[in-house]
Amino acid sequence: MGPVMPVRERSDVKVWQRREPLSQIAVWAGWLVVVALFVFCWQLISNKTVWIFVLDAHTQAGDLGARMIPPKWSYMERLWRPVWDTINIATLGTVLALLLAVPTAFCAARNTTPSATLVRPLALFIIVSSRSINSLIWALMLVTIVGPGVFAGIIAIGLRSIGFCAKLLYEAIEEIDESQVEAVAATGAGRAQVIAYGVVPQIMPAFAGISVFRWDINIRESTVLGLVGAGGIGLQLNASIMNLAWTQVSLILLVIITTVIVSEMVSAKVRHAII
Repeated sequence: MGPVMPVRERSDVKVWQRREPLSQIAVWAGWLVVVALFVFCWQLISNKTVWIFVLDAHTQAGDLGARMIPPKWSYMERLWRPVWDTINIATLGTVLALLLAVPTAFCAARNTTPSATLVRPLALFIIVSSRSINSLIWALMLVTIVGPGVFAGIIAIGLRSIGFCAKLLYEAIEEIDESQVEAVAATGAGRAQVIAYGVVPQIMPAFAGISVFRWDINIRESTVLGLVGAGGIGLQLNASIMNLAWTQVSLILLVIITTVIVSEMVSAKVRHAII
């Protein structure tokens, strides 16, 4: 056999790389920024944290848990009315929100708005404003304006829920089948009749689902509005915490959990029946 000639490597063969060099450098720079931001935030938190209390937290939590057992079951007779108030706050607040969210949604949807340059931006601003402010902040302001009680809680839940309901509803309006709307319009129907017979029947399942889903959320939110004086069972919870009545606190927490579970079951069954 003749001598074996060495195989020359081809210089034009490209080696596969996941990213281009500049892209890889950009990724590394991004990770460096994230790590630096994390270190900065950790240092900021550490400087404002009393670590001796953090290290003793498990002992304090165990001591507090021991004080909450057993729940004071006799206190239940004073919780029926606050629980009923909580349910009313969630229900009436949801109804109030829906009454305002429906016209807002029709004004925000591109295919039903009266004016895309004036009315639609205003409706979108209402939606964003409502969703940006937490129900506790609404309740805190309304307690100052209308006074403490259930009425402030109802308005707070309603104002908070407008954006949620209107956003989902106007998205459902924009996704309707336009052929049905055109068919109704072809009969010579006016604008109101087109909306009533061409749009509303298509969005009713979505409207029902949104309503029940928001009511379920409002049950949870209304349980804590009493912490700022807006009525409901949260008012009893705040009073018990201030008085260090931990056996009452444990009972109230159990009642809140039970109420939320029942509302979740009811809303799930209703949504299943509707949808």
